[in-house]
Amino acid sequence: MQDIDPVLLLEPVLFIAVGALPVIYWRLRRKLAGMILLFSLIAYAGAIALKEVLQAYTANGVVAYFGAVSWQTGVYYGLQTCFFEVGIAYLVAKYAVARKMMDVSDAEGYGVSLAFWENAILLGALSLVDLTATYVMIAEGLLPQSIYQSLLSSSPGLFYPPQQLAPLVALATLERVSSFLAHFAWGYLCVLSVCLRKPVYLAIALPMGMIDALVPFAQELPVWEFEAIVFALSLGFFVIALLATRSATQGISQQVVANV
Repeated sequence: MQDIDPVLLLEPVLFIAVGALPVIYWRLRRKLAGMILLFSLIAYAGAIALKEVLQAYTANGVVAYFGAVSWQTGVYYGLQTCFFEVGIAYLVAKYAVARKMMDVSDAEGYGVSLAFWENAILLGALSLVDLTATYVMIAEGLLPQSIYQSLLSSSPGLFYPPQQLAPLVALATLERVSSFLAHFAWGYLCVLSVCLRKPVYLAIALPMGMIDALVPFAQELPVWEFEAIVFALSLGFFVIALLATRSATQGISQQVVANV
């Protein structure tokens, strides 16, 4: 049996770094309380669970009717992210703020934490455990031949040589950076929308979930082109979130300084 090249194990490690390093930085140098991590977990896990349930009952029908690659199917995925990921992030923030367990100074940490659960845990740590187990089982001859053949046919990328893996790992890591920027943007806006009582921030955040409308077209474009588009959009979300809230956050900073 041909084993998985160890270079592939670097991918989830980089994912963990993209998710965990901002959390460590915000925890040490800015503000990120453990309670914010918990609220972000509730928001993210709740959204993913609802998406999984909805897709289990409707995805096959949508794809059968509109096709796997269509703008309608893209809207189907995008709206789920709008209402579940962004919407639930807002509702959880509203609950926490109402109970004085979150305030405007937690906006950045909340966005960072939402990205943490996707990048460092779901796609990082869990993938690392799965890949490591598969690597060891193949190396030790413990993987049944039928499962090995299934992996060869369904996931040939697992067995690419290093020269093919390296650019793919780099692009996958860029996708995680895009995920960080997008989650930060809408998490940040949701908290500020609640704390400052500005629905316009939620109105800006909700359409950001439509980035997942691109999912059906991932296989239709070269990987580098698709990831470049996703990164450009995510960076745009990040910049929009900061610019849209700049006057409000500057006013809060000036008020804090004056009170000191």
